[in-house]
Amino acid sequence: MKPYRRRASTLTARRTLRRRGAQPKVVALGGGMGLSASLAALRRITGDLTAVVTVADDGGSSGRLREELGVLPPGDLRKALAALCGDDDWGQTWARVIQHRFQSKGEINGHAVGNLLIVALWEQLGDPVQALDLVGLLLGAQGRVLPMSAVPLELQALVRGHDPERPDDVDTVCGQATVALTPGEVQSVHLVPNDPPAVPEAVAAVLDADWVVLGPGSWFSSVIPHLLVPDLLDALVETKARKVLSLNLAPQPGETDGFSPQRHLEVLGRHAPKLALDVVLADEAAVPDRDSLADAAKRFGAAVELAPVARPDGSAKHDPELLAAAYDRIFRMHGRIGPWR
Repeated sequence: MKPYRRRASTLTARRTLRRRGAQPKVVALGGGMGLSASLAALRRITGDLTAVVTVADDGGSSGRLREELGVLPPGDLRKALAALCGDDDWGQTWARVIQHRFQSKGEINGHAVGNLLIVALWEQLGDPVQALDLVGLLLGAQGRVLPMSAVPLELQALVRGHDPERPDDVDTVCGQATVALTPGEVQSVHLVPNDPPAVPEAVAAVLDADWVVLGPGSWFSSVIPHLLVPDLLDALVETKARKVLSLNLAPQPGETDGFSPQRHLEVLGRHAPKLALDVVLADEAAVPDRDSLADAAKRFGAAVELAPVARPDGSAKHDPELLAAAYDRIFRMHGRIGPWR
């Protein structure tokens, strides 16, 4: 099969925007619903947006496809593509289609349409990045989606008290789906293989960015894994882009039970001690001790920005419009790499 060709109009539009410096080049790292929330906000303020997505998921439809076909888990990639769909009828229709899950009594039960589409294109094209670009064109996605690594990864965690009968023992817990819901206290996480190759396009995007956004999301299973891919971590340390860390609205049951906002920063620093940040973004209502958070942020060289970013219904979910306003204010107030405004 011949490689597909990107539509000339799309290429021309992107090149024109970059040449004019009309918009910031933003790279968002994460996975799952946290990354989706960030992308839904960021696409409102820039068209030069790249998502770099974790590939350690081993649960649900993704886990089944990964086990049966040996492919990257497509689920978080699908969610990122859906979040980048536009608000017009085309975008919203396709967002619903790729998120649709079959319900049956057979083997297709629970599979998401988008997962099957992505895997089919991987098999047809033999190139995960090219296939995701093609899906993005089909959906009219307002940005690009890349896997952080070209090989499926296993997440392993050291957990204290995983067995309630041995509360002081530290056990190794394997698998992202298990780590995300583990009882006990996660001490640290690592990847298998422990030196995975980064996707070159993801590294290049980080090095070329104006801003890099890390989080929100499941801390140990979606956010920190990016820092465990050596080439990607090197790019995050070396890039001239400014970096903002977006904190969660509440601790995650199992994975970060009882964590304060500053505790999230402390464990991030233990996994990537050389990482520097410019801004830590948090919802003002989710920070009971602002001084402690400010002290933790200073260890990364970062300032703290507090803003109302939660949905007004009281759920622990980010509001896309409010989060977009917070990102836009940060991009404007904390300096610029390029003259996008």
